[in-house]
Amino acid sequence: MAKGEGAESGSAAGLLPTGILQAGELPVQKESKKKNQLSICNKLCYAVGGAPYQVTGCALGFFLQIYLLDVAQVDPFSASIILFVGRAWDAITDPLVGFCISKSPWTRLGRLLPWIIFSTPLAIIAYFLIWFVPDFQQGQTLWYLLFYCLFETLVTCFHVPYSALTMFISTEQGERDSATAYRMTVEVLGTVLGTAIQGQIVGQAHTPCVQDANASTVALEGVNRTQSATSLRETQNAYLLAAGVIASIYVICAVILTLGVREQREPYETQQAKPMPFFRGLRLVMSHGPYIKLIAGFLFTSLAFMLVEGNFALFCTYTLGFRNEFQNLLLAIMFSATVTIPIWQWFLTRFGKKMAVYIGISSAVPFLILVALMESNLIVTYVVAVAAGISVAAAFLLPWSMLPDVIDDFHLKQPHIHGTEPIFFSFYVFFTKFASGVSLGISTLSLDFTGYQTRGCSQPARVKFTLKMLVTMAPIVLILIGLLLFKLYPIDEEKRRQNKKALQALREEASSSGCSDTDSTELARIL
Repeated sequence: MAKGEGAESGSAAGLLPTGILQAGELPVQKESKKKNQLSICNKLCYAVGGAPYQVTGCALGFFLQIYLLDVAQVDPFSASIILFVGRAWDAITDPLVGFCISKSPWTRLGRLLPWIIFSTPLAIIAYFLIWFVPDFQQGQTLWYLLFYCLFETLVTCFHVPYSALTMFISTEQGERDSATAYRMTVEVLGTVLGTAIQGQIVGQAHTPCVQDANASTVALEGVNRTQSATSLRETQNAYLLAAGVIASIYVICAVILTLGVREQREPYETQQAKPMPFFRGLRLVMSHGPYIKLIAGFLFTSLAFMLVEGNFALFCTYTLGFRNEFQNLLLAIMFSATVTIPIWQWFLTRFGKKMAVYIGISSAVPFLILVALMESNLIVTYVVAVAAGISVAAAFLLPWSMLPDVIDDFHLKQPHIHGTEPIFFSFYVFFTKFASGVSLGISTLSLDFTGYQTRGCSQPARVKFTLKMLVTMAPIVLILIGLLLFKLYPIDEEKRRQNKKALQALREEASSSGCSDTDSTELARIL
């Protein structure tokens, strides 16, 4: 354990009586472990549930900005408002949904799965309407803002309970980590699907552009009327087709998840008379030091990758000049990330999660520097894309692998409190989404200020330079800040092992047939 970490994150296991810790070594522990083991089928069904959020999120993250600017022909200022307000609203809905879930009663399906079931049909309708271009011009901004916010609300009703489900599929750390690795592999595969479906279908339709970026409004309207009306309609239909395919995948994955996964309650949770009030639970969660340090570090690193994601299509199209290649470059990145997820899972198991953070996230920096310095070269760009996918895989896997460790640490410090899992997951997503909304809004406004030309075949030099800074230098700075913050994160591998032993003792004591309520209360007092 690093020097200085012991005071804040002292082992709860060290406070337990020896007799209690030894109970974890009895045969009943083996039976409990066997009961909490997940089959490969269970893990796959759970993992498939992560695909809808990633498939839709990838399509929106990579393509919504260029769709609004060049297909729906929304002006850059209005597009920045849509992107910022949509992401900000998406962030706000996470704690709201977390609050509602914490108040939800347990049903035959559990407490989380009903949210997933009932939000799915409404979410796919809203998603489809995001990619529909209405005939009227006046209310287009309101149209996209309304359905973007509606979809983000509904997908939050899917994703927050799904994320919290990590804590309820098994009480074993190893099983949860393994299921998380399955989930991250499928989620990265979901981004590959989202990129492939959206990119390849849309890529077949060539969005018409204006050869002279400085053309007057009259000339632009003339081009629209005489040369590009048919091509533009074909592009709009291609976006609708891609939306329909992605919506179908969303439904299929939701069905597999609900049929193949069952929620488990913690033994000690069932002994509580009533759940913790939300706002008291929120105060306790936000005062938990390891959680604050974890989300602070991932706030900056996630923001770096989201900044690249939001501007990558425009960067490839206008700065690098690969208008017809950016969807293939996205595929290269995501395919590389999918392949390397199991490698990172092995790495974090062998060397620890903090070491995986330092190596995995920082590996993106040299490739971003190379992109910033090199001239437009397609072969080199593909090499960089494949290498960058390695870092993307680490960025996908590590936050969701480390959050359960923080929750376990919280449960040891507050053993009498339950039902806070949705708060942990929803507020992590809240901070990252709100920050990404701010970054996308500012980046789109920056393009407007530097003279971005809607549907231009080329852009002014200032726009190209701005895109390069948004995709390279700004993410590098954010990654370095995030890595510095991770130095403060106190849960290393030794701390994780101590927490695991102490939690196992708590579970065995709570589930033991001879354990009285008085004994459980005494154990909580000792902890």
